[in-house]
Order: sequence, then structure tokens, then C-alpha cells
Amino acid sequence: MAKVTAVAERTIDASAEKVRALVADYADTRPKILTEQYRDYEVTEGGTGAGTKARWKLQATSKRVRDVAATVSEPEPGTLVETDANSTMVTTWTVRPSGDRSVVRIETSWQGAGGIGGFFEKTFAPGGLKRIYDGVLGKLAELA
Repeated sequence: MAKVTAVAERTIDASAEKVRALVADYADTRPKILTEQYRDYEVTEGGTGAGTKARWKLQATSKRVRDVAATVSEPEPGTLVETDANSTMVTTWTVRPSGDRSVVRIETSWQGAGGIGGFFEKTFAPGGLKRIYDGVLGKLAELA
């Protein structure tokens, strides 16, 4: 099994402080920025930053649906890590200042399948997930 990684990044015209607060708000902001690929989103514990637990279904393709049960940690200010209890998937949101703007990066990694299926997963999944994240970051930019 090979590690598969998808990354998306966007500069947003708002302060890092404001964007960090929006990204950490799983109860109110997160449902507003998720794209149509996310279904059945719910916060099951907490709601802001570290300690939050949330569930959703991510429909990456017509045939591929991932059931996510994420627990959020904050290893350092401006970095939120969502660890999926149902898989090896880990998503890291990083917000860093860039003058009076912010740079937001979403990076997701997981252990991919082996064999030919793993080859196709490693080849196509990062691009598909990046497109989904580009949509999420676009909505975040509008909200900020």
C-alpha cells in the first residue's frame, strides 16, 4: 500500500485570525463551505477547534463514498488536524498569514490500496480531491 496525498491551497483576502476562526468553526461555518460532494454532515461533539468530532459522507466519484468520522486536534496555532476513525485518512488545515491576507492549505493523506487499484487511486484520487477542496476554499473565500 502506498501513501496517497492530495493538496489544495488558496490565498484569501482576510486576516489569518479571521480565517482561522472560520476554519475552526465546525458547527456554523463548515456546513456553509462544504460542496455537494459532502453529505450528512453533523457535529457529534464540541463544535469549535480541537476536541470537535464530526461525521460526513464524502462522495468523491459516483461509485466512491467514504464514511468519515473525524476527531479534530490542534497541534499548533493555525493548524487543525482531522483524523478519521474509519480509515487511515488524515486531513490537515493550515492557515498562515501573508501580509493582511491568509494562505489556507488543505492536505489529505491516506494509505492507498495495493495492486492495479492502488495505481489508479494514486494516479486519479489526488486530482479529484483537489478539485473538491478548490470548491471548499472558494466558498471559504466568499464567506471571509
